[in-house]
Amino acid sequence: MNGTAHAAVGGAAGFIVANTIQTSTSATLILVGLGAVSALVPDLDIDGKLRGKITLSHKMLRTIAQFIGILMIFYSFYEGTDTRRLLGIGLGLGIIIIASRLKQKHMLTLTGIGVLAGGVSLQESWLILFGIYILIASIVSHRSYTHSILGAVFFGYIASKLETSLGMDGIYYTCLIGYISHLVTDSKLLPFNKRGIKLFLPVSSKEV
Repeated sequence: MNGTAHAAVGGAAGFIVANTIQTSTSATLILVGLGAVSALVPDLDIDGKLRGKITLSHKMLRTIAQFIGILMIFYSFYEGTDTRRLLGIGLGLGIIIIASRLKQKHMLTLTGIGVLAGGVSLQESWLILFGIYILIASIVSHRSYTHSILGAVFFGYIASKLETSLGMDGIYYTCLIGYISHLVTDSKLLPFNKRGIKLFLPVSSKEV
């Protein structure tokens, strides 16, 4: 199922939750949006379609990093003295070498680090946990742990922390149902899906 369909199902879940608990119009819109986003989150994994849409181009970041490395080398050479000059040149060369190896798949890892750092800075536990989720998603294969019961439980825990932080009823159920809707619509329960998901990882790698 494509991303638009996943988002539509998740948004519908948010709308149902909002109507069940009878929220205000503004809260309903928020829940619909959270449901749509939550239904897309499992595809953050390394080969998921969502990965490339939330991360910057690795080519742009690589160019910026290499430019910074060159500037550091020139600055250290002309302004540095003795040990500082050698250290600055070494760091500049290191940045250029590391940047040259940067690929698009690394951008999700950098995004996870950024979200994690933001969570620490803001002292928001849900944001810290989401940063960890993104980091895990950046190293696991597609339709594996992010598409499992384990992934759903972890995301549900993140959603519970988000609900506590925002103090808005319905966030937990909306996010969890939206996430689970993705797993259901990607599974072999639907006849048009040739591939399933490894729902019971790490206990079993059988697709369902």
